[in-house]
Amino acid sequence: MTPRTGRATAPGGPLLLGVRHHGPGSARAVLAALESVRPDAVLVEGPPEGDALLPLAAHGRMRPPVALLAHAVDDPGRAAFWPLADFSPEWVAIRWAAEHGVPVRFVDLPAAHSLALTEQREGGPEDGRGIDPIGILAGAAGYDDPERWWEDVVEHRAAGGGPADPCAPFAALAEAMTALREAYGDGGHPQDAVREAAMRLQLRAARKEFGDGIAVVCGAWHVPALGARTTVAADRALLKGMPKVRTELTWVPWTHRRLARHSGYGAGIESPGWYAHLFGAPDRPVERWMTKVAGLLRDADRPVSPADVIEAVRLAGILAALRGRPAVGLAEATDAVRAVMCEGSDVPLALVRDRLVVGEVLGEVPDTAPAVPLQRDLDRQQRTLRLRPEAERRELDLDLRKDTDAARSRLLHRLRLLGVHWGEPAAGRSSTGTFRESWRLRWEPELFVRTAEAGVWGTTVLGAATARAESDAVSSSSLAGVTALAEQCLLAGLTEALPVVMRALSDRAALDTDVGHLADALPALARSLRYGDVRSTDTAALGEVAAGLAERVCVGLPPACTNLDADAAEEAHRRVDAVHTAIGLFAGVVRADGPAERWAAVLHKLSSRDAVAGVIRGRATRLLLDDGRLTDSEAARLMGLALSPGTAPPDAAAWIEGFVGGAEGGGLLLVHDERLLGLVDTWLTGIPADTFTGVLPLLRRTFAAYEPAVRRTLGELVRRGPGPGRERDEAAPPAPGFGDGLDEERADAVVPVLRLLLGLDTPAPGAAATG
Repeated sequence: MTPRTGRATAPGGPLLLGVRHHGPGSARAVLAALESVRPDAVLVEGPPEGDALLPLAAHGRMRPPVALLAHAVDDPGRAAFWPLADFSPEWVAIRWAAEHGVPVRFVDLPAAHSLALTEQREGGPEDGRGIDPIGILAGAAGYDDPERWWEDVVEHRAAGGGPADPCAPFAALAEAMTALREAYGDGGHPQDAVREAAMRLQLRAARKEFGDGIAVVCGAWHVPALGARTTVAADRALLKGMPKVRTELTWVPWTHRRLARHSGYGAGIESPGWYAHLFGAPDRPVERWMTKVAGLLRDADRPVSPADVIEAVRLAGILAALRGRPAVGLAEATDAVRAVMCEGSDVPLALVRDRLVVGEVLGEVPDTAPAVPLQRDLDRQQRTLRLRPEAERRELDLDLRKDTDAARSRLLHRLRLLGVHWGEPAAGRSSTGTFRESWRLRWEPELFVRTAEAGVWGTTVLGAATARAESDAVSSSSLAGVTALAEQCLLAGLTEALPVVMRALSDRAALDTDVGHLADALPALARSLRYGDVRSTDTAALGEVAAGLAERVCVGLPPACTNLDADAAEEAHRRVDAVHTAIGLFAGVVRADGPAERWAAVLHKLSSRDAVAGVIRGRATRLLLDDGRLTDSEAARLMGLALSPGTAPPDAAAWIEGFVGGAEGGGLLLVHDERLLGLVDTWLTGIPADTFTGVLPLLRRTFAAYEPAVRRTLGELVRRGPGPGRERDEAAPPAPGFGDGLDEERADAVVPVLRLLLGLDTPAPGAAATG
């Protein structure tokens, strides 16, 4: 077998068109060669199991970039992709064959073998190791950058119209690759021998079916091997005994960003957006590119004028001429944009690279493409909920009081439970209410693999998520894991899974004797109990478990908070805060005189026991004061005891840290209660000099967390002095904003306005004026 690698009129066999994957110049050259030769059949590098999917390439809704996805039926996580873009030579050949009614086939090692030989990896048969043929050729030509060499000799020259004989470039490239194969052998790709044997066998079969009028589009590295003289027996011997797995293939959308990585034939490209522009621009590509850049920067509120566009085009041309390049390349265009439109800054240039040089294009495949049932159900729900997958990261704010938004929330939570992380919860910007949810969405091609993997749990998103939750509940060995799962089930609306999860939760809670674990589990249960407010979820069973868990925490936490070192005390401090918040969320869900009253008793114990660490005693005192379960005088008494001369300064400083809090306290308590501030000031100024240095780091850690304005106000209050318990100048004016007690008349005056702002009722006539 002696295939042709030169002119179309050369006798002896098929025409081998060696290409660089994802190269617009190669794509244009392939198109020109096919138009010139008009072969009877076209063979393209790819898994032959995909032949049945090739007709979909002509479908009206098939928009590159797309990829062939092959995965093992029994292990969907073992998968491989074969990506194709508009400017991929293989895609151009497939589309040309479809438009001209010419048979087209894939030729390569079957995916059944390649998946059996390797663990799951990204990007098809070649893994990118070994020599870089383009790099070696570039170095021989005196280039230090393979990308720039390829652009100069292929991309830009092809854009200028190409040679008179469209097949001549392929003959020259084949000659170069033949020399490289002679010098480097397999080039560090030992698996290529098997792949090329499979290609030769399939090429022989195609010649029997279609004759010698065949065009083969494959990686240039393989051209010498396909033209080598071998026997059928030798090729079959290389493939004998190879392992196989059952595989399924389909088309999936791909993205330019994924093309920018080393994926698909080991041929990751750095600038897919730029290549797409070069391939799609009918004329004046530099001018069109600069116009795109100017539009992007103007949308980002940067002043870019038409004169800037003209100047950038002129500068790019001058740079190309000075550097001896046949046409303006990406490097020249980028340098011109930086100098003219970005004023020398790389900050706006990063936006150009992200949005245009790489790009956020997401392809599309028709609904008729094969897919696992779970993917079909997901596609249907995405259309119903108008939640289109997009490659660009975007924010989604949901109002759970609306049916559509609530359904979107359930879908996203169900997918997260299945390991399909299309959306990640984000901090809401507009509201902190429980009826608001914010998500950060971004669709990645790998999610098709995750969806296929999740298909083992069911054929619908709801059914699969339910089955996964039930399985996880039974297999989980930790209370925290089951608690988090219960929260996920409520968020995802998995009512059928809840009974199984609740039984597992009750069993784990009954067996777990570590009060720390119980305290860590309680906040998630409390959050879950609130979901019924806006999700119409029955949380009665969860409330019973939460009440029992709270009871055990109240019994076990005080002993667990005694005789702790500094690190353990800080951990217990965090747990006290979390449990207090959780107990507050129980209001209106479980009996009012249950956990809340018992927890208040726990805080009283913690605040008064000397064996409890100072940071915990101080925090318990503050929580009781905030809840109105401790009067100001009682709080002052506890503070006085904690800051008495008999207390070691480090212990007193820890009590202060727990009481006034760090960033969460904000220092406002001391700003608005001069009596407590005076107690702190009196204690601080009375610390002996020899122990002050040991106390200072603790105090600095506490007060440094306050906002600058709060620290400034506290400083002014201390400077103005004196506070309660000191001599006071009766002639001095009273401190603004402070008094001996609450002015109820002034406080009542703002109530009608607050009710109006909150929409609680309609104020009486004249009420607004009262405030």
